[in-house]
This record gives sequence, structure tokens and C-alpha cells, in this order.
Amino acid sequence: MPADLALFGTVLTVDDAMPTAEALAVADGRVVAVGDRAQVQAWVGPETVVVDLGDGCVMPGLIEAHGHPLMEAMVLADRIVDVRPVTMGSADEVLAAIRHEVDARGAAGAYLNGWDPLLQVGLPEPTLAWLDEMAPETPLVIVHNSGHKAFFNSVTARTLGMTRDTPDPKGAKYGRDAGGELDGSAEETGAVFPLIAGAVDRDGYPDMLIAECARLNRAGLTTCSEMAFDPMFRPVLGALHDRLTVRLRTYEMSTPAMSTTEVLDNGDDVVRQVGIKIWVDGSPWIGNVDLTFPYLDTAATKSIGVTPGSCGHANYTREQLTEIVGAYLPLGWQMACHVQGDNGVDTILDVYEQALQAHPRDDHRLRLEHVGAITDAQLQRAHDMGVTCSIFVDQIHYWGDVLADGLFGEEHAARWMPVGSALATGMRVSLHNDPPVTPEEPLRNISVAATRVAPSGRVLGPEQRITVEQAIRAQTLDAAWQLFSDDVIGSLEVGKYADLVVLSADPRAVPPESIADLEVLATYLAGRRVYSKSE
Repeated sequence: MPADLALFGTVLTVDDAMPTAEALAVADGRVVAVGDRAQVQAWVGPETVVVDLGDGCVMPGLIEAHGHPLMEAMVLADRIVDVRPVTMGSADEVLAAIRHEVDARGAAGAYLNGWDPLLQVGLPEPTLAWLDEMAPETPLVIVHNSGHKAFFNSVTARTLGMTRDTPDPKGAKYGRDAGGELDGSAEETGAVFPLIAGAVDRDGYPDMLIAECARLNRAGLTTCSEMAFDPMFRPVLGALHDRLTVRLRTYEMSTPAMSTTEVLDNGDDVVRQVGIKIWVDGSPWIGNVDLTFPYLDTAATKSIGVTPGSCGHANYTREQLTEIVGAYLPLGWQMACHVQGDNGVDTILDVYEQALQAHPRDDHRLRLEHVGAITDAQLQRAHDMGVTCSIFVDQIHYWGDVLADGLFGEEHAARWMPVGSALATGMRVSLHNDPPVTPEEPLRNISVAATRVAPSGRVLGPEQRITVEQAIRAQTLDAAWQLFSDDVIGSLEVGKYADLVVLSADPRAVPPESIADLEVLATYLAGRRVYSKSE
């Protein structure tokens, strides 16, 4: 039978047996031929769509191994104002946006996301008094760019029925003043998410999620994990299944009940739950990461309210983590643990090791997420245990100078997100953007992993640079492997889905610093074009 689609030109396969080919053929959503032009030409029939890549390149669809598309669909919709540093670079812009939204929304409430005093220098301290002054009669909620903290005014508290007696959720907390009253701050998912519930338009959400899929496709992404999955979204995903243009791999958030109604054998190659998400600590940008070394005493640390000399802290105790992992891992679930600080890494590796000794399992692919301050010894220990890391290398691009000059010093900044050390152990890793913390920009991830260039142009930790080929693998095949999906996606091999991205040039053939600027010309899911720059 003739192919439905054939592409001729440079084919970057991410297949060690044939890294580069001249052509690719697709039928019924799968790759049926990859090789030289003559091989693929034999598949071309009168109805075959033929694409001449010219100076461009086709490669496997890019994969976001640590994403939040279900949340980003809401955050980037019209109801929540995007004040992230990538959108608003100055404090004045942010403050103007807050005032405008308060005036425009009135009693309906003003919701904004992206507050970042480290990058938007000059933002005021968001005290309760300041929040109440900004919005004396309107509910106001401002979410920190990390997603790990939010600020809310007194009207919001009254609207939600929150008082000094409101208990802290497990692994999260509400800030309180010396007298025990709420101070208008909230840390971590359990406390932050309820604050933005008023911004969720349930009837409009399906269209928001379809728009989110389109954003991902424009970045060349064909698969994305959801790392804070709430089971309430299952009916929505079921109803939208055939309209999704991105494969979703979900990680259900651990709950106080430490149970899930989902079974291991669930879903299909479009939507499937593959794991459970847990946390050790929070974000370096708000001071709650569990470190063995201290924050500096600088204007930057003062701007985020960190006490000089603080080593941060964990959000869960070792005993709590042991209980959580002990509840889910014996059921066969993959665990993915958010951890940034090196002290926190020791804790979760101990917990993983204990759980695996009690419940041995081959090929468990237990995950560590972000791992900013992880050490070489910890990476080796993790690899020896079969644990894999998903690394937020794009932090170097946005916060590299702040890490070095404002938070931890040059030595620790040079080792931040140590991808080179991870690969040196033999570990398979992925690169991610943790959107909406940073935009979906997988091509920039590849560039940053290969260059480690901070905003000022300085190179942080040149010994942690990896090759472009290694970075591509971490954004495709090894990301698919982390998601237990490498049997069907991640490389261009016969039998796998034809999830493809067409780029304006081969990323292996341009300077590494230029990869982020390559254009995504088209994106295909199972051989169906879901994005075209020309349309």
C-alpha cells in the first residue's frame, strides 16, 4: 500500500542504528520506511503527500517530560493575567497590570500569574497591607512565577471563608503573622491551587485545553506530561480524547489519603496515567529548597524574604515521604519527586532505596525532578539505583546570573542543573521547561544544555555542557523512556508513531547558541499535520 506521507531531505532519527536518513514514509500514522531516497520513493503513490524538506530537517516530535498543560491551559487563558518576566520585564509593568485588572474585574476578582522579584527588580514586598491597598474591595490573587507561592488579600480570604483557624494542607502552608492571623501568603500546591479556583471557567475549559495543545504544537511538541494531575480532569480528557493534538502522560498528585482509583493498565497511547507525583521541597526563587549550603546575604535574597545564612527547608519530612512512597510504589506506580536541594536529594534517595529493598522491581524508572543542586555522588548513587533525573536546564538561561551573584555564589551556580555530570554516570535524562514557569521552548533547552550561557553571556560550569546530540536525545527518546513510552515514540523507526517536527535547519549543523532560534515549520501527530507555520 502506498504511504500517506513521505518526506525527503535530512531526517534526524535519534536511532543509533541510523542517526541520519534521506527520507521517511508514513502510513496509518506509523513510520513504515526510513532510509535512502530510493527506499522511500517506492512507497510513494498518487495520493501520497510528498514534502521536500529543502534546507530543513525532520526529527522526532519533541517531548516535554515535566509539564503542566492542564494548569497552563488556565494560566494562559484570558481570565488570569500573564505577568511572567517573559511577558513583562519591569516591576512598573506588573504593577500597572495589577491595577488595571482590579479596576476591570471588580467583585469578580483579579488573578495574575508570574510575580518574580528576582527578575522584575523593584517589586514591592507583597504584604497583606499592600495587597489590601491595591484591592480594598476586589478579591486579588497573585501567583509567584515558580507556582510554589501565592499572595492574596483580605477580600479573597473572606470570600473563601479562610480564617486564622484554617488548617495548613499537608506539605503546604498559609503564612501567619506574630499573632497567628493570615498574612496573605500561601506556599505549595495544596495552599496555592484553592486560591485560583475562582478563575476557572469550567464550561470554557475544553477550548482552553485545545488552545494549549496548539501552543505546544507550535513549539514542536507532540507529547507532554502533566506533573500535577488531578483526577477531576479525567472526564474532560475522555471527552476531548479525539481532539487532542498532543499525547498526555499524567502523574497524579499524591493526596493525604495516599490512594488512587486509577489502575496501572489504563488509557492508551494518547492519554495514560504513568505515575504519582510527590514533593520534597519547593523553589529556589522563594527560599524553600532543602540545601546543605546557605543562601547569600544580598539584595536578591532580601527581595524574596530569605534570612541570610538560611539553607532553606523541606516541605515534607522523611517519615511523611516514606509513608507516601510506601503507599504507592508497592502498587506498581512510577514515582516522580520534585526536589531541588542537595539535602533533599539525600532524603528522597534514602526513601527510594528503603522502598525498593522492601518491594524490589525491575525497571522502575523512579524519577527526580529539577535537581538544581544535586551532587556528583548523588547522581552516581541515583543511577546505581536505577533512578533517573528530569533536569530544568533552562533555569541557566533565565536565572543564571541571579544564581551566581544573588543567591548562592559562582561555585554553586556553576554546578546548577549538572547535566554533564548526570550523563557521565550513564544515566538517561530528560530536559524540561516546567511550563508555565518558563515557556515551552525545547529547542532552547537543547541550546542551553550545550552552551550553559547565562543572560549576561557568561558560561556557568563549562564542564557541565553536553553535546547537541546528547541534548536532542534528552528532549526526545530519553524523555519518552522516562514516560514509559519509548516503545512507540521518541525516535523515527519503523513501527513507531510518526510524531514529527520539521525545523528550518538541522540543529546538529548550526552553532549550538543558534538552535533556540530555529523555526518550527510543521508538527505532525501520528502522521497528521497539527501545525504549519505557513498556515
